[in-house]
Amino acid sequence: MAEEILENAFRPSSEEEEQAERDLGFGSVVTAQSRQRLLNQDGTFNVERTGLSRFTSLNLYHTLLGMSWRVFLGLVLLLYFLSNIVFGLFYASFGGSALVDTSSEPTENLFIRGFFFSVQTFATIGYGTIHPVGIVPNLLVTIESYYSLIANALITGLVFARFARPTARVRFSKVAVVAPYKDITGLMFRIVNARNNQLIQVGAQVLFARFENENGRQVRRFDILELERRTVSIFPLSWTIVHPIDSGSPFYGLTQNDLRNSDAEILVLLTATDETFAAVVHTRSSYKADEVIFGSKFVSIYNEMQAGEPISIDVKKLSAIEAAPN
Repeated sequence: MAEEILENAFRPSSEEEEQAERDLGFGSVVTAQSRQRLLNQDGTFNVERTGLSRFTSLNLYHTLLGMSWRVFLGLVLLLYFLSNIVFGLFYASFGGSALVDTSSEPTENLFIRGFFFSVQTFATIGYGTIHPVGIVPNLLVTIESYYSLIANALITGLVFARFARPTARVRFSKVAVVAPYKDITGLMFRIVNARNNQLIQVGAQVLFARFENENGRQVRRFDILELERRTVSIFPLSWTIVHPIDSGSPFYGLTQNDLRNSDAEILVLLTATDETFAAVVHTRSSYKADEVIFGSKFVSIYNEMQAGEPISIDVKKLSAIEAAPN
């Protein structure tokens, strides 16, 4: 009997278990202590891990796939020039007799001659006006040819993988609003597909995180908000995601100051199927208290249409709001 009492004393309550299931995976320590934003608006998590060595945490393949195209192409260009500079220095070190220029106007500068010969070797161009003489320069050509073969194969594979990797680019409205909804009010935000591809079976999960005083200590609570519609089968235009604020809603009776004081955050998780790749894609974002506007509503995103014209929306109006009637 005593063992049963102890077991029940240390067993988490059903409410605690439910809260643990709603936790996104930040853990009880973070959710209880952190006053920072959990999820940035661009979908990245606001966390930092220390104690791992650089080589343990580094995954070059994932890093190269995840970085922006501008950074990726810049790194490829840097690798290309650095490789040719290094090989050009080696060629120049052999002297003019080891790297002969038979063009009508030979390049006098040995480094420049070696650099352009390396470019021709790296890209397998081979004009023939500059050619190596001797065993050692030809061995270096052999090494560079092998290096360029591997480098070109890896870069081609990365470029293909970046194009082939399905990702969602869903644009969220910059603010959420608490506006009239039917006979009550509702928490609303809008999303639109920023690409021309088709997303189907789009599902949304919205969580409400905030601090509450529980037995004299601040505890972060998570509630899954009930939505007017959790999924849409097709997503050709925009979708206004609505949480009706009725008497059973954790938002019921809250004001802007209540959200600020409780460090509230609305976390949005979206899942969809990319019709082009037939693959599931994910995206996420969040809204803090100052990004939730009370007493406003979204303006119509639809453009005026004439008879026979297709339905169209103006994405520039995605975050546009106006005053709502009381």
